[in-house]
Amino acid sequence: MPEPGLAATPELEQLARIIQLAVAPVFLLAGLGAFLNVCVGRLARIVDRARALEPRLLASRGADHDRLLAELHLLDRRIKVVNRAIFVTVLAAVLISAVVILLFTAFLTGLHFGTAVALLFIGAMLSTGFGFSIFLQETRLGTRSVRVGTHLLEHEAEDG
Repeated sequence: MPEPGLAATPELEQLARIIQLAVAPVFLLAGLGAFLNVCVGRLARIVDRARALEPRLLASRGADHDRLLAELHLLDRRIKVVNRAIFVTVLAAVLISAVVILLFTAFLTGLHFGTAVALLFIGAMLSTGFGFSIFLQETRLGTRSVRVGTHLLEHEAEDG
């Protein structure tokens, strides 16, 4: 029941409905932000590891040099993969932002953007899914490098 002096006009009720519709995409943006935070943290750790290995690579010889070089190549690949995940996730966030903008633009102008909103939202969901898939690929690359190290330790234990 509206307060005295604040009569609920159809336009105000429609605006309230638009705000309700925009809340879900805004929550999705918050989730994408958290996911991007994870990706950026992972990227920072990979870059730190690569920077730590570079001087060791320059000072190394023989098999140790080859092992460090292979690890740097893997880290370089992981950097590229995380960057792709970040790119498509930011793209999803931009598309979600466009959905919210179009919802309010439709309200303010009276134009019908239903198809555009639906297509943008579908694009955002596809981009989000790609971002998660690419992130999964990066985590698999990261665990593969750990397994390689474990394999080398097992091999040394057999030799020793």
